[in-house]
Amino acid sequence: MSEVITQLPEVFDQEAFNLDRWSELEADPFLASLGHRIETNRFGQILLMPPSGFEHSRLQTRMTLLLQRLMETRDGEVFAECPVSTNGGVKGVDLAWISNARVAEGLRRNVLTLAPEICVEVLSPANTRAEIEEKRRLYFEAGAKEVWIASTGGEIAFFDEAGEREGSGLCPGFPARIGV
Repeated sequence: MSEVITQLPEVFDQEAFNLDRWSELEADPFLASLGHRIETNRFGQILLMPPSGFEHSRLQTRMTLLLQRLMETRDGEVFAECPVSTNGGVKGVDLAWISNARVAEGLRRNVLTLAPEICVEVLSPANTRAEIEEKRRLYFEAGAKEVWIASTGGEIAFFDEAGEREGSGLCPGFPARIGV
């Protein structure tokens, strides 16, 4: 049995593997026709998610507009559905704020290899605690400074690498609740 296993390729460079796999997926016309969000796990396997529901989309849009307004004097941009290469595969951050310097440093082949400074996950009914905790860990490992988790009711939990905090250190004016 060990001979069989040793014949399998090993992934030595997760980032290079993620970029190669993501390029394959982006070029696949069938996947493009599905209308689903796509992420990968660390083995390059496809994770399909249905398009966001109305409430998710509304909250994501409201957060996007507010974050853009509050950060407009900073040298960066707000993005939705932002692909980030992590140790756990390519993840699509629901909402992100990233500095222009970080884009210049981390954008490779249409995927960020350095996480945005702020990564936001808007919860969906299918999310599990383990999934969101893993994404939070992966974003920090990839270089995020803050990760925000928004509930479907509009409550927002702010995290930095030390743990949960009262509010954002990078965008201090952002409220802990958004009306939905």
